[in-house]
Amino acid sequence: MSLSCINMALSDFYATNSHYKTRLILNTRHSKSDAIGAAAAVNLLFSITAMSQNTTIPVNVGVILNENGEFGEMSLSCINMALSDFYATNSHYKTRLILNTRHSKSDVIGAAAAALDLIKNVQVQAIIGPENSMQTNFVIDLGNKSQVPILSFSATSPSLTSLRSPYFFRATQNDSSQVGAITSIIQAFGWREVVPIYVDSEFGEAVIPYLTDALQAINTRVPYKSVLSPVASDDQIVEELYKLMTMQTRVFIVHMLPSLGSRLFTKAKQVGMMNQGYVWIITDGLTNLFTSLEPSVIESMQGVLGVRPYVPKTKALEGFRLRWKRKFQQENSSLVDAKLNIFGLLAYDATMVLAMAAENAGTTNFGFDMTHVSTNATDLEAFGVSRNGPKLLESLSVTRFRGLTGDYTFVDGQLQSLPFQILNVNGDGERGIGFWTPEKGLMKKLNLTSIDSTSKSHLGPIIWPGDSTSVPKGWEIPTNEKILRIGVPVKNGFSEFVKVITDPTTNKTTATGYCIDVFNAVMQALPYAINYQFIPFALSDGTSAGSYNDMIYQVKLGNFDAVVGDTTIVANRSQFVDFTLPYTESGVSMIVPIKDNNKKNTWVFLKPLTWDLWMTSACFFLFIGLVIWVLEHRINEDFRGPPEHQVGTSFWFSFSTMVFSHRERVISNLGRFVVIVWCFVVLILTQSYTASLTSLLTVQRLQPTVSDVTELIKRGENVGFQQGSFVAGILKDLGFNEKNLLVYDSVEEWDALFQKGTTNGGIAAAFDEVAYLKLFMGRHCSKYTMVEPTFKTAGFGFAFPLGSPLVPDVSKAILNVTEGQKMNEIEDAWFKKNSCPDPSTLVSSHSLGLNSFWGLFLIAGIASILALIIFMAIFVYEHREVLKKSDPRSSLWSRIRTLLRIFVSKDLSAHTFKEKIGIQVHSLGAATPSPRNHYPASPSSYSQHTCFCGEQGTPSTEYGDPNHNPSGQAPQDIVPTINLASPNQERHMSP
Repeated sequence: MSLSCINMALSDFYATNSHYKTRLILNTRHSKSDAIGAAAAVNLLFSITAMSQNTTIPVNVGVILNENGEFGEMSLSCINMALSDFYATNSHYKTRLILNTRHSKSDVIGAAAAALDLIKNVQVQAIIGPENSMQTNFVIDLGNKSQVPILSFSATSPSLTSLRSPYFFRATQNDSSQVGAITSIIQAFGWREVVPIYVDSEFGEAVIPYLTDALQAINTRVPYKSVLSPVASDDQIVEELYKLMTMQTRVFIVHMLPSLGSRLFTKAKQVGMMNQGYVWIITDGLTNLFTSLEPSVIESMQGVLGVRPYVPKTKALEGFRLRWKRKFQQENSSLVDAKLNIFGLLAYDATMVLAMAAENAGTTNFGFDMTHVSTNATDLEAFGVSRNGPKLLESLSVTRFRGLTGDYTFVDGQLQSLPFQILNVNGDGERGIGFWTPEKGLMKKLNLTSIDSTSKSHLGPIIWPGDSTSVPKGWEIPTNEKILRIGVPVKNGFSEFVKVITDPTTNKTTATGYCIDVFNAVMQALPYAINYQFIPFALSDGTSAGSYNDMIYQVKLGNFDAVVGDTTIVANRSQFVDFTLPYTESGVSMIVPIKDNNKKNTWVFLKPLTWDLWMTSACFFLFIGLVIWVLEHRINEDFRGPPEHQVGTSFWFSFSTMVFSHRERVISNLGRFVVIVWCFVVLILTQSYTASLTSLLTVQRLQPTVSDVTELIKRGENVGFQQGSFVAGILKDLGFNEKNLLVYDSVEEWDALFQKGTTNGGIAAAFDEVAYLKLFMGRHCSKYTMVEPTFKTAGFGFAFPLGSPLVPDVSKAILNVTEGQKMNEIEDAWFKKNSCPDPSTLVSSHSLGLNSFWGLFLIAGIASILALIIFMAIFVYEHREVLKKSDPRSSLWSRIRTLLRIFVSKDLSAHTFKEKIGIQVHSLGAATPSPRNHYPASPSSYSQHTCFCGEQGTPSTEYGDPNHNPSGQAPQDIVPTINLASPNQERHMSP
């Protein structure tokens, strides 16, 4: 009835006013008795009104939502409010967005049909929506072909970006952007295994490759991926949960929507997987819609961690929330306590940016170019290309503003990433415990200055599942395997490392040894208890079931949960198992017999000192003799006489200090100073020589019989290695013939092979790991020695399955044990009785070199040179008149010669000669010594004449012309009453 009246009114109006240029064109729409239908009618009216005004230009925009869902109603309400707020603020804008809503019918086909209708029939300039990634995937293709921009505020799948469509704008967060926040949490708590649980859809599958790559980058394994169908029944969910319970991993990442996630956590609570020890982390697929969950579901999610984009609280946001709630309740009175989530805010901002871009793009060319459409085209092909699309695309790419969710801008069609908030589900809701950004990592507050932190200390307190405050270790022994099966080797010898004893009556197996004690200590050092039992790797008769490689491979096969023993960490074994850190020294070396190489030869007395020390000592003996002669020859009769006598006496004196047997007296103080220093040097030198010579003659010098591996190979010598050891492979790689390789099972058999000798089928050398070599040498310290080369290995370690979460914890415990006193106690208990003396405490018999004595020689040299300088300075000063040019006829050279003659002559002014003269005078008269003479008379003094003549019978004076005596008087020290009997007597008494 109403529509009929409206049509009649228009007919009557234009019949009366036929001259009017405008005509109202009715576009009727069914309101469908709901908010979306009413909104569509309002938009149609707004379009007609805009067309009737010359100041505004309508711009058709499509909206594809699920009309029957609360999410669609909330989103459309926010879109309408965005347009109302935008044009109320910007009433001067020429463009007006006209919304054309379509029902997606919650499937891909419905969304595609709606998009096709909007592009083909309405010729919209842009499309907002659809809701999810699967629907958006096909709509993007239509938008790219028609050059109509597609803005999705809820399609989060990372796979959409791979389509590389320039006309797709993701006005929400990419699911892959939250991967960094999740991996930072896992890295902060040190969990090494994670199982993702996700929905089998485009939404669930797309993020998993990004998640697994990020987990691998922090050395966290993904041993299993749990996939649930979107329509999985409760029984199927429970079956999958029970499967997860049988695994070791207790850290789960859940990526799904609330429709499936709520049922998953309800069933996890029922089967006991929300108890202490479990870790659950949910993505923003659940946290963004957390307010839509039922209270019973929230109750079953206690202790869960989650991440979601963080929207800062502002006055504009709080005002919008109040306005939206009031308006939404008015339009949807049947919905009680509706909640606004982040997608409503994103829809609001997406509409805002589209309105800005439409205004900035211009007001022309809103039509579609149909020239390329074929007449035979199907409905999917019969649509044109938007003429305004490229301009609108460019305008959207550069538009920036401050929206409800923060700074709003597109980078390559993707909304810039927001910080992520870390949540902890407690009580009736969630509680923020920290934030994460790509630049700064984890932090308690956004404005902190921390840089790239992955420490759990940057998060607030967490209540874990089971109402626990203790951090779960992230794994547990599966419920069907509570006791670890530890494989141990069975061997005949080397029981100090591992020994397996089986009680024949009870058939109970007991393992002992160094390796077993270390493992027990490590297990006790773990922060949690582990039950385990040792299982011998043996046949039914008790003998070994294979080599060490065979035993380690049993871990890969699942027959053992770990292997403990003297198992060496080598590369080929690490392909099947994960080793812990080593707990022993590493390396494979060679051991050979030793022999006494100390040959007592004729010239052994020269060996205590090196040749450079011998030569230096000899030179200093000569130098010291020369220094003493210089200092003594003018005042000491012992150093006078013919030249050859003076040379001999000087060197005799110097060398006699070696045994401190010199009889010549040293009179001058400078000479005594030099002799004291030199005697000290000689004392140190002779004592060191005596000690070194004694060592050479008495200490046994042991040398290895073989020092080169290539020598063994060339001679074809037999070498030994331990039964079942990987060392056999090393020897074959070195070039040893297999027939020359002999095996041994025990220390006794090892020694017996050496004792046989190579001619009787024995071995010339043995190759083994350092731990075994030390044990062997501990029992035979004086018979064998280790020689180079040493082949690098990693030492002994415990073997666990690949990716076992026990490995990091056990490795840390090994470090704690090896660095503490417990390791010393274990080593002393098993090896102290077989230890050798410290080689550093043995007597060394190496030759002494100049490096050990150059300091002493330096002191002696400085003392001697200093004494010479002082002597020469005094001598030159006392005879300075000789160098003066008193006689014009004398040359410089003649004066120097005169000074040299004085230098080699006696110093008659010295007190030694004065006293001897007094003795001679009194011996001629009274034959009594001078009272001042404190020295016994020299035998030669009795034959000396009292005249002061030179050594060749010529008179001598202190200096100058011997005949020149200005005073004309005899020296005061001469007794004037002496008369010579005859000239013969004078000659007889001349020196």
